[in-house]
Amino acid sequence: MDLERNSMRTRVKICGFTRVDDAIQAAYLGVDAIGLVFYPTSPRNVSITQAAEIVRALPPFVSVIGLFVDAEVQFIREVLAKVSLDCLQFHGDEPATACREYGKPYIKAIRVNEETDFNVLALEYQDAAGLLLDAYDPQAKGGTGHVFDWRLLPKQSALPIILAGGLTTANVGSAIQQYAPYAVDVSSGVEAAKGIKDSAKMAEFLREVTKGNKI
Repeated sequence: MDLERNSMRTRVKICGFTRVDDAIQAAYLGVDAIGLVFYPTSPRNVSITQAAEIVRALPPFVSVIGLFVDAEVQFIREVLAKVSLDCLQFHGDEPATACREYGKPYIKAIRVNEETDFNVLALEYQDAAGLLLDAYDPQAKGGTGHVFDWRLLPKQSALPIILAGGLTTANVGSAIQQYAPYAVDVSSGVEAAKGIKDSAKMAEFLREVTKGNKI
């Protein structure tokens, strides 16, 4: 967040793929990373078999992020044994010791409210690849589709900031222009239905990101 604006490009991760064709379309549109949800209660949950099929179909130079929520160690290891993941994303209450157990780069998701202490988080998760900032909900562990108050974003951060929560084609450009996050993460904002991506929305979202990066 403290880098000069003209020295960086905000990256894009689209999360919650359940179909091979949607993931391939996103890759050819220019997405930097795709997210696969391994959380049984989520409508975007994928089986290990589904995930492996999606990953095998992707062209090169697209990162694959696996999303887990307070998952059992054995389950995460099973996924890693069968699905080629580049990075793990933890959306629950996992401490840093649990996140770093797998020898993979990891992202820690934080549900932001006025009590969030980014200095404490950056210290605890100091070896994280980034902090993903999402809307706070006392019940849901992310994926709410709600925007949080972006004024709560840290002015500076020791870790790359990934902005999530209610991003759409209508607001992503403004988010990038105002706050220049390292990356943005979208799911419901580019869907026709939960877990079903809309190619036109994905294309428009990426165009808005490009516009935001140029300003």
